[in-house]
Amino acid sequence: MALFSGVGSSTAIDTSTQAGQSQKKLQDDLNQFLSLLVAQLQNQDPLDPLDANEFTSQLVQFASVEQQIQQNANLEKMLTVQENSQVATMVNYLGKVIETKGQEFNMLNNQAMFTYTLDQGVRENIITISDASGKTVFTAKGALEKGQHTVVWDGLQNDGTQAADGAYTVTVSAKDADSNLVDVQHTVFGLVTGTSIEEGNVSLNMGSVKTDMTNVLSVEMPAQYTSGGQTTNTGTGTTTGTGTTTDTGTGTTTGTGTTTGTGTTTDTGTSTGTGTATP
Repeated sequence: MALFSGVGSSTAIDTSTQAGQSQKKLQDDLNQFLSLLVAQLQNQDPLDPLDANEFTSQLVQFASVEQQIQQNANLEKMLTVQENSQVATMVNYLGKVIETKGQEFNMLNNQAMFTYTLDQGVRENIITISDASGKTVFTAKGALEKGQHTVVWDGLQNDGTQAADGAYTVTVSAKDADSNLVDVQHTVFGLVTGTSIEEGNVSLNMGSVKTDMTNVLSVEMPAQYTSGGQTTNTGTGTTTGTGTTTDTGTGTTTGTGTTTGTGTTTDTGTSTGTGTATP
């Protein structure tokens, strides 16, 4: 039977954490120490009793370790709260396009974009794109000038077929005048589709491609959400008569209007866009 079922009444710690496991071991060690101490006290020589200062010092050491474990438990709780806060912040990235350090990117809707930066001018530069299995699907000559260069890949492979959407890796191999490889910095762009936590690190997911949030360089709205091509009708009106209206344009129509008769339209609103009306 254990002498102590807990080191302290106010130090209950989740045993699934590292601090909790350390506390359990401390309890076991303390119980074993107290059992030995009681046995020594019961069998000590009355003429040569145990030194009280010695086992008191050992008990103080146990108390010191207990305090350190409690501090570690509090730190673990703080880290958990911080991680949850980071996940909540990462939700704001969903549906946005990020630029992040790295070479792995996710092609979406037959389009992908990445950049590479040369610290110096080079004599030779080859861009290689490989799929998730490591197979080379695309190669091209890269720029030779110093600076950052942006590449938009439409997914067309070397054999002329269209690559499927998914994860790919780009490698830019640049050589100087002496045929020595030079350092190249890569960044990739991708639409954020989710977030996750792995080993305490919060990651942004671009499809199956993951990147740590510390690698993110910029965030922007996707082009398809900021460009034209969307028609929104916020007006109200009454139509009396016969006829068919076909709108083949794009734009936004706002206002109120009344159509009376056959083929006659009276509109008191504002119309932006192009269309064809057939009464």
